Amino acid sequence: MSEHSYDLVVIGSGPAGERAAAQAAFFGKRVALVERAPQPGGAGVHTGTLPSKTLREAALYLSGRHARQLYGIAVELTRDATILRLMERKATLAATESARIRENLRRHGVTYLEGNGRVTGPHDVEVTTATGTLRLRGEVLLLATGSRPRRPPDIDFADDHIHDSDEILDITELPRSLTVLGAGVIGCEYACMFAALGTEVTLVDPKLELLTFLDQSLVARLRTAMQALGVRLELGHPWTKVTREGQGVLAEREGASSLLSEHLLFAAGRTGNADRLGLESVGLQPDQRGYLHVDACFRTAVPSIYAAGDAIGFPALASASMEQGRVAACQAFGFSYKREVAPLIPYGVYTIPEVSAVGETEQSCQRQGRRYVVGEALHRDNARGQIIGDLNGVTRLIVDAQDRRLLGVHVLGERASELVHVGQAVIQLHGPVDVFIDMVFNHPTLGESYKYAAYACLRALEPPA
Repeated sequence: MSEHSYDLVVIGSGPAGERAAAQAAFFGKRVALVERAPQPGGAGVHTGTLPSKTLREAALYLSGRHARQLYGIAVELTRDATILRLMERKATLAATESARIRENLRRHGVTYLEGNGRVTGPHDVEVTTATGTLRLRGEVLLLATGSRPRRPPDIDFADDHIHDSDEILDITELPRSLTVLGAGVIGCEYACMFAALGTEVTLVDPKLELLTFLDQSLVARLRTAMQALGVRLELGHPWTKVTREGQGVLAEREGASSLLSEHLLFAAGRTGNADRLGLESVGLQPDQRGYLHVDACFRTAVPSIYAAGDAIGFPALASASMEQGRVAACQAFGFSYKREVAPLIPYGVYTIPEVSAVGETEQSCQRQGRRYVVGEALHRDNARGQIIGDLNGVTRLIVDAQDRRLLGVHVLGERASELVHVGQAVIQLHGPVDVFIDMVFNHPTLGESYKYAAYACLRALEPPA
């Protein structure tokens, strides 16, 4: 068995692994990256983030949602429409992104190895490839092995009508009806996508509220929009059993009626992949959800082993994972370039309509006992909003009532995840809401909604005499 030495050995080529490898190599370190899948990119490229957003764009385009609103044009999908047809761009997109990752690693001089990597010591990784076994020795090991959908043992995922969030895009037909168990981010996103495509969707969750980490005023608007899209919300009753019933799937619930649908999507939680790495050899034990515990430097209990991305759990965002990988590499080798992940991380929820948020919510301000004011601008009052048919959208600002600093930005509507960055920059720089009053925005743009939301904040800060 041949042995090769590196400064850094990374396991996993998703957002955290790729960026960590490139960051260390950028500063001259010898880096090897191990990926067990045929192509790099992890779940973000092949089963999760990018494929699901591809389906969302297909749903918006092929359902003619905006065309109906703007021009009265009725567009309907034929009943023989399949997910495979709707996802024709998925394979092309995945191939393009995988090629970009390979080129990025090549350009940085990272050795890329396809094979199954297992940790055999504090500095050792054994890689089983198609042609044999390699032993890699690294001054530092970084685990960026991501996560997978949680699969309760009492649900038969071998049934071709029962799916997890990785499998759902591989179904061969567009369901007539779909029950989604779990109203978190993934569940809400898929519920909206399938509803837009004409599927009868029922979204189920034990909790009474959706997406409690978001500003609840925005959630109320989203809830109304989802129901208008055709999503039936069944909240407040936990499911107890899932079984095949004839040509459909039956979900039994505690204290409520059972739900029968053609297909079922289980979207209640994920679990880390660290349990597949042989970490018992170095005394590392993932928690009960399969995640690794790390310190502020992303170092595990074994000083030479670091972890980043979904492998460590919350917040489990591709954007945060990229930064965690970079910071882990810098911390491991003492680079002064990037020492911490910025505390201000935006959330993007790709429902229909889209939601994005950064900073404080009304609820968090209330918990802190902080005095604040709120300003809103409705997109139906915005020229660009009228042009594109974003009539339910809103830009919402949370402002400190004492020093006028912008504390939070919450946007609902198309391109919300792009629009939120305008406010994020001002919060990052500790700027006052007056910045938006002074700015000149392109017209017509949704960006102008910041100015009018700011005026609403000023009215609350300085009520007229």
